[in-house]
Amino acid sequence: MTCHCEQMSVNLSPLGLGASQLGNLFRTTTDVEAAGTVEAAWAGGIRYFDTAPHYGLGLSERRLGAHLAQYPRDDYVVSTKVGRLLVPSPETAGEQDTDFVVPASLRRVWDFSRDGVRRSLEDSLERLGLDHVDVVYLHDPDDHWDDASRQAIPALVELRDEGVVRAIGVGMNQTPMLTRFVRETDIDLVMCAGRYTLLEQGALADLLPAALERSVGVVIAGVFNSGLLARPRPAAGARYNYEAAPADLLVKTNQIADICERHGVTLPDVALAFVRAHPAVTSTVVGARGVGQVESFLTHSHTAVPVEVWEELRSEWLIDPMAPVPHTMLPDIQL
Repeated sequence: MTCHCEQMSVNLSPLGLGASQLGNLFRTTTDVEAAGTVEAAWAGGIRYFDTAPHYGLGLSERRLGAHLAQYPRDDYVVSTKVGRLLVPSPETAGEQDTDFVVPASLRRVWDFSRDGVRRSLEDSLERLGLDHVDVVYLHDPDDHWDDASRQAIPALVELRDEGVVRAIGVGMNQTPMLTRFVRETDIDLVMCAGRYTLLEQGALADLLPAALERSVGVVIAGVFNSGLLARPRPAAGARYNYEAAPADLLVKTNQIADICERHGVTLPDVALAFVRAHPAVTSTVVGARGVGQVESFLTHSHTAVPVEVWEELRSEWLIDPMAPVPHTMLPDIQL
């Protein structure tokens, strides 16, 4: 199969805003915070925005679309996801959704059929208030390889061929199946969440070389590993993979933080610079809630990382010695 990535017309900014927190992930995001998040990202040069129906049962899409409406449509890129349809659930309307602080008046239903993909995208466009999105990913098809590869991917290819979307891909929290999608299907992008970071480089063995070979772009999400790398030191109760961080990983994180401190930088500075150094990585999506968090990760993205940091991390075997690192002190990022 011929990969479309080299010819695709979508241009992702080096940093993107992940909009899961606009859907009240773990706690309520106010309308003021949501508006400020999008406006601060725009002011900082971000032009790529990622969302999904899963995030707050559609709340993230509605908020993102409403706050992007003030900007020229041709000036930004939006991605959303398919694979989970939202259907009415009156029997649970009085309850709260799991993980997202929203009423459970809808429920998620897995559907990777052709009709399900098209219906999901139509529903997303209505919530976003847009006539098109630029990128559509299959969302977490871990347990649905057959339907996803045989029905959903061909449906996305149809949509791309029809000009309804500009690029198609798959988003997951694992690399083996993402690698299989890269090698066996005709996609443009993958979104890899949490599996290529300052703490984990397993993707060097499968996904990243496959993506380079097939000219498939890689968007890195979960760059801070659920917050473990988001501060100069892991906070009390730090999470990893959305659960309590294991003790050995806390030790490793603090060892990396020691090196950062010796050279006047922080964990998030180094975490962002590290992932962007790999030639397969086309963009890094960072989730944020409110102006302060957006401005913080923008500052981290522009912070110079001394070459000595990379040398120490390699010599202490705290990163894979085969992992590419920045060739210069300043991250090569133009927003």
